[in-house]
Amino acid sequence: MAGAGQQRQGWRYRANVAARTVAGTIGAYAVAALFAAALARTLPMPRVDATIPATLLAYLVGPAVTIWAFLARGPWRAWAGVLALGALFAAIAWWAGAPA
Repeated sequence: MAGAGQQRQGWRYRANVAARTVAGTIGAYAVAALFAAALARTLPMPRVDATIPATLLAYLVGPAVTIWAFLARGPWRAWAGVLALGALFAAIAWWAGAPA
């Protein structure tokens, strides 16, 4: 009879943790970079000066996305949230125009 401890050793549990780990590392890095790009292009100051506050705020977005990836109900929802945020910030950056 398989106990609760043995059940966590299955491939589904490991794949779940692996998918959340990738979403929380690579996905969070991409979302933070896109957030910094979008914010630097939309702040009402010269873009050279806007990169510093945008990057500093991106340091808060990255860990927040990582935490959310592990709090989501499943790995598919974690990835959906990461991809949705990335698409949103990419669209904002694209809409704001090319960098100066």
